[in-house]
Amino acid sequence: MNKKHAFTRRDFIATSFASFATLSLVPRHVLGGPKFTPPSEILTRAVIGTGGMGMGHVTSINTACKLLAVCDVDQVHLAQAVKAAGPDAKGYRDWREVLARKDIDIVHIPTPPHWHALIAIAAAKAGKDIWCEKPMTRTIAEGEAVVAAVKKHKRIFRLNTWFRFDGGFYGMGTTVKPIKKAVLSGMLGWPLKVTLSASTGFDWKFAWVGRTDLVPQPVPANLDYDQWLGPAPFKPYHPHRVHGTFRGYWDYDGGGLGDMGQHYLDPVQYILGKDNESPIEIESEAHKQDLDAVGTFRRIRLKYADGCEIILDGEDRDKNAAFLSGPNGKIMKGFKSDIPGFEEKIAKLPDPDPQVTDFVQAVKTRQKFALNEVNGHRSCTLINLAKTALQTGRVLRFDSKKQRFINDKEANTFIKQPMRAPWFI
Repeated sequence: MNKKHAFTRRDFIATSFASFATLSLVPRHVLGGPKFTPPSEILTRAVIGTGGMGMGHVTSINTACKLLAVCDVDQVHLAQAVKAAGPDAKGYRDWREVLARKDIDIVHIPTPPHWHALIAIAAAKAGKDIWCEKPMTRTIAEGEAVVAAVKKHKRIFRLNTWFRFDGGFYGMGTTVKPIKKAVLSGMLGWPLKVTLSASTGFDWKFAWVGRTDLVPQPVPANLDYDQWLGPAPFKPYHPHRVHGTFRGYWDYDGGGLGDMGQHYLDPVQYILGKDNESPIEIESEAHKQDLDAVGTFRRIRLKYADGCEIILDGEDRDKNAAFLSGPNGKIMKGFKSDIPGFEEKIAKLPDPDPQVTDFVQAVKTRQKFALNEVNGHRSCTLINLAKTALQTGRVLRFDSKKQRFINDKEANTFIKQPMRAPWFI
């Protein structure tokens, strides 16, 4: 934490009592009937990071909760957010001031990924529940630290991707549920191979690449660039590093892989039943990556111990690939299959186990949300494994239990990367 502005242990203990447990619930019938929501039942929230996706969190995400604070290091973004947030919300430039407020229950974190872990951990310590953007963390060790903090402080965590439980899953033309039912039934056989490519309905957004020709520029007066960088290594300012194009640089994200990876891979992890394990072998085919700017990839393969594979086909090499294939059948784009009577068979299968998919309900009942810090960390690990294979350019072996690369000192340097002082986990 930044020592200049850090809160004391006593400050954090004081704020930790701002959670739902301290709220005094008043029956609805006493205060106006079934349509009336008593103030004591209204959860409050804050949004830290209000550029791009952050404005979506301000205006249209989790609006059942009352917005009391918005925060951004860019004065222009902050002014727009304050205007959109309504009269009850106050603007801040330092997220630590937001966490110090005792009247905020939930913190949204749509900052660039290099800030996710630090803010999530501090929010957990401050007694806040957390709604975090994807990818969950920039490194595997950061993910481990978030899992530990959420568990220790008994918080509710939600990752902001929803395809494992809601919405049409890209090129499949259906939700994930019937695909999960097919896998659970065993009708495809085992092991399974998943291919994510243009031919199966997935766009890796290779426009999210970095530039190697950046010439240092003056920092705009409206931007606190030092605070924007935070734990990331210092690099001279250029507008392509920040805001809408930051994803093209390894210090902050991982290109299209980082941007879309958790949207694509978390549902695949759920479909395969891999929420409690990681692949043991990862291989990348790509040109040599720049140390700063993210490039593209041709193909990345992630293989589990039981033989299941996930193929990230960046160049759309296999035009006839199925989204999901096994020894006994396939599921193609558009939820089509070569299994006779496929749709009728799926309709007769039992549904998967129910999930808690209402975040407000999860916060009030203290039940884990469907996509939480534990399974979210595992699906983010898929991204971070793929990133490491891309950056090292060779086959990697990974210990799924220890979550470390096997006999590979260089690869393990990507697991836990140093943060710029005075920030640390």
